[in-house]
Amino acid sequence: MFYPRIILPQLKKELETPEVIVITGMRQVGKTTLLDHLFSLVKSSNKVKFDFENPLNRKIFEEEDYDAIWNNLANFGVNNQSKAYIFLDEIQHLPSIGSVVKYLRDHFDVKFVLTGSSSYYLKNLFPESMAGRKLIFEVYPLTFSEFLVFKGIPQKQLVLFSEKAISKNNILYSKLIPFYQEYLEYGGFPKVVLQQDPERKKAMLTEVFTSYYEGDVKSLADFKDTTKLRNLILLLIPRVGSRIEVAKLAASLGVSRETVYSYLSFLEKTYFIFLISKFSGSIDRQSAGTQKLFLCDVGMVNNLGKASEGQLLEQCVFQNLHLNHNLHFYNKDGGNEIDFIVDASIALEVKTSVSKRDLDHLKRRSQILNLPETYIISKEYSEEKEVILATDL
Repeated sequence: MFYPRIILPQLKKELETPEVIVITGMRQVGKTTLLDHLFSLVKSSNKVKFDFENPLNRKIFEEEDYDAIWNNLANFGVNNQSKAYIFLDEIQHLPSIGSVVKYLRDHFDVKFVLTGSSSYYLKNLFPESMAGRKLIFEVYPLTFSEFLVFKGIPQKQLVLFSEKAISKNNILYSKLIPFYQEYLEYGGFPKVVLQQDPERKKAMLTEVFTSYYEGDVKSLADFKDTTKLRNLILLLIPRVGSRIEVAKLAASLGVSRETVYSYLSFLEKTYFIFLISKFSGSIDRQSAGTQKLFLCDVGMVNNLGKASEGQLLEQCVFQNLHLNHNLHFYNKDGGNEIDFIVDASIALEVKTSVSKRDLDHLKRRSQILNLPETYIISKEYSEEKEVILATDL
C-alpha cells in the first residue's frame, strides 16, 4: 500500500518539466517508494526504471559512447524517438552517472528521475554544468502528521501557528496522544512505523543504523578510523537538543578539534545529524557561533542511547518544523534560552507541561529580541491561548 508523503505534490508537479529530479535523503526514509509511485503515474509506455544496486543495471549506462546507451535501453522497450522517462534508483553506486545524465538530457527528449542516499556524495556527483538543470528534493523520516497517515487516521493540518494555538480540541488530543507516545519512542522511519510488534520496531531501527553505518560511513567517509566516528555518534546522543562543545568532544575522543569538525560535517551531510545556529541580527554571527544538535529521528535517539523526556520532545518538535521553516535557537549567558526561533519571527519553547510562569518568561525573552509571536509547545493538554499542543504541530 502506498502512503502519500508531504513532498509528493511537489514531485508530481515536476514530472512534466525538463529538469532532472533528484530525490535524496538518509537510507530507509522512503525514497524508492516515492520513485516507484512516480513511475506508476507516468502514462507513457516509453519509460523504464533501474535499480543501481544491481551491477547489471549499472552496466547499461557504462558505455564510453553515451549514444550507445540507447541501444542498451532498446532491450527494455525504450527509444529516443519520443519523450522517454528514465527512473534510476540508488545512483551513488555509479559515480559516472552525472555525466551520462547531463549528456542524454541535453541531446535527447528525456526526463530523468533519480534517487541517491547521501547529499555528501551527490554534491560532487553532477558536473557544475548541471546547475539549473536539476532539482533536488530531500526526504526525511515521517513528521507526526505523516505518521498519522501511515496509521490510517490522517488529520487536517493548519498552517499558521496562531491557528494551531486557538484550534485545540481535548477529545482529539485524547485520541492522538497514544500515537504521539509511540512516535516519541520509535520515531518516523516508514518501515519502523508499519511494524506492530515493539521488538520488531527496535530490530528495524538497529537495521536502519547498520545500513547507514555500513553503507554510507564505510563507503563514503574518507576517514582512516571510522570507529572514532562511531564513538562520536554515541557521545552525541545525550547531547540532543543541546549546544555542541567541540573541545570537550575532541578531548573525550582523543582527537583534534579539526577532526571532530570533519566528523560533524560528514554526519550532517549524510542526514544523520542536524545543527542549528544561534539567533542573531547578523547572518555572519549566526553561522559562526555555537550550534545546537538534533538527530535524524527520535527513534534513532532511543535506539542508540539515553535521552531525557524533554530532549525527546524537543527532538520531535524539531522533526516537525525543519522541513518548512528556518530554525535558530537563542541563549544568553546566565541561562535564558529560547528553544526555537522560527523564521526570525516566532519564539517557541518546548515543555512537557505548561505553567503561567513559563509563558511570562518566554514573553519577556521574546520582547528583548523583538519577536512578535510566542508559543509554548506542550505535550500535555492546555487551554492557554499561547500554547500549541505537540500533537497538533
